[in-house]
Amino acid sequence: MTTAVLPREDYLNTDYSLRSWLLTTDHKRICILYLVTITLFFAIGGAFAAMIRLSLATPTGSLVSDETYNKLFTMHGIIMVFFFLVPSIPATLGNFFIPIMIGAKDVAFPKLNLASWYIFTIGGCFTLWALITGGVDTGWTFYTPFSTLSSNTNVSLAALGIFIAGFASILTGLNFMVTIHRMRAPGMTWFRMPLFLWSMYATSLIMVLGTPVLAITLLLVAAERLLHLGIFDPARGGDPVLFQHLFWFYSHPAVYIMIVPSMGVVSEIIAAFSRKRVFGYEFVAFSSLAIAVFGFLVWGHHLFVAGLSVYSAMVFSLLSYVVAIPSAVKVFNWTATLYKGSISFATPMLYAFGFIWMFTIGGLTGLFLASLGLDIHLTDTYFVVAHFHYIMVGGAIMGYMGGLHYWWPKMTGRMYPEGWAKIGALTIFLGFNLTFFPQFILGYMGMPRRYHVYPPEFQTLNVLSSAGASILGIGYLIPLVYLLWSLKYGPIAGDNPWNAKGLEWQTTSPPPKHNFEETPVVTEEAYNYGGLEESHVG
Repeated sequence: MTTAVLPREDYLNTDYSLRSWLLTTDHKRICILYLVTITLFFAIGGAFAAMIRLSLATPTGSLVSDETYNKLFTMHGIIMVFFFLVPSIPATLGNFFIPIMIGAKDVAFPKLNLASWYIFTIGGCFTLWALITGGVDTGWTFYTPFSTLSSNTNVSLAALGIFIAGFASILTGLNFMVTIHRMRAPGMTWFRMPLFLWSMYATSLIMVLGTPVLAITLLLVAAERLLHLGIFDPARGGDPVLFQHLFWFYSHPAVYIMIVPSMGVVSEIIAAFSRKRVFGYEFVAFSSLAIAVFGFLVWGHHLFVAGLSVYSAMVFSLLSYVVAIPSAVKVFNWTATLYKGSISFATPMLYAFGFIWMFTIGGLTGLFLASLGLDIHLTDTYFVVAHFHYIMVGGAIMGYMGGLHYWWPKMTGRMYPEGWAKIGALTIFLGFNLTFFPQFILGYMGMPRRYHVYPPEFQTLNVLSSAGASILGIGYLIPLVYLLWSLKYGPIAGDNPWNAKGLEWQTTSPPPKHNFEETPVVTEEAYNYGGLEESHVG
């Protein structure tokens, strides 16, 4: 007589009811809720991007009207920045792995964690309602006085949605900071923490300190529209440039909310797939904090043509060069880690290489925009669009995809098809570069951004860019298909398919509801790969 073997209980199969998911306080399930939500937002924002590129394939922009075009690039920016890029890694991979990586059973405030998802979703619904009922045409930056005086679209409703979602960002950052401070396992000192945790701590600092500034700024825009207060209206004694100062004081650090978590992911991947401790661990750790601090000191480089004094502009230019130093530290240290490493070209490593390539190009072109003379020529051209996307899409999303592939076996207990995963990674890399590299040339040649029509001599490069966008779209669809396929048909992954170090690989896949059967004790440094040069999946 054979006895049936019951499946091992994990966070996914403890309860299958919808109620158990919508009222869960398990950080891992909240990660899945966020993952589904931001994937939907990514699809919507991507659809807007596709329409923009289709419209720009011809110089006359005959696909949509000029008003519709303004709404397309505005809603693309709002959704991608505030409802995908900002929460992408912190709300998903951060939510799932911060407690596991420090040996805790959950985050410090589990109910607050669930509340943040509801707040984020409510904010997203307000913004989508603004889109459905007429859209917004101000650009994602909501520049005054157009947003407060001239625009007759749903500016206040969209601003309210972002305002509400901002509270989710603040609560998530606060939760992570307290969790990392107070809930580390015995022996998990600050300098034994994985670099992903350092990056998430630095990101949380920016989220907690910077997000209230944006929330208040957008509240003032809505108040000015509704009550005509004269905060930004020159006719009533206001100052439209004040809005730019307030907006960019948050929105430049927000770039680091998007990119610093990806840097943490890349550190984890490079250590695992080169079988080495990250070179200069302490420098890489402190560079995350340095980026968080310096990020609040460089907002003025967005205002070089807005009427800053020459002396202020010189200071902001210098600080913009300084903030590049901790980013360069990371790139050089990752390169040094790879040197003489036992490198495996598994899919997560391909994304890590893609991140380094794209982030390096994005960072170097950022220095062009930090130069006072060059910025005057390049401001509001497609050079800025290309630079921004190399950092955000090329950097942040490559890091996000790399982390998703690296930890997918731990999150689901299943492996994805490695061949298709590599095809997807290469398609994204090629499609992205074909989309955005021509835009550097377009910007240098003088093509302004946010224009519905353009001179015919720019068409060839625009057609190349639109063709690249088609390839990029296919590249993003490929992982969506095979990751969903792997949930049911993927091979069982095992607890540690990469033979990686770290507490997250010492628990089962998928993890149990409370992460560990008993609290782990940490006795070694992070990335202790000494003598672990044996082969692994790749």
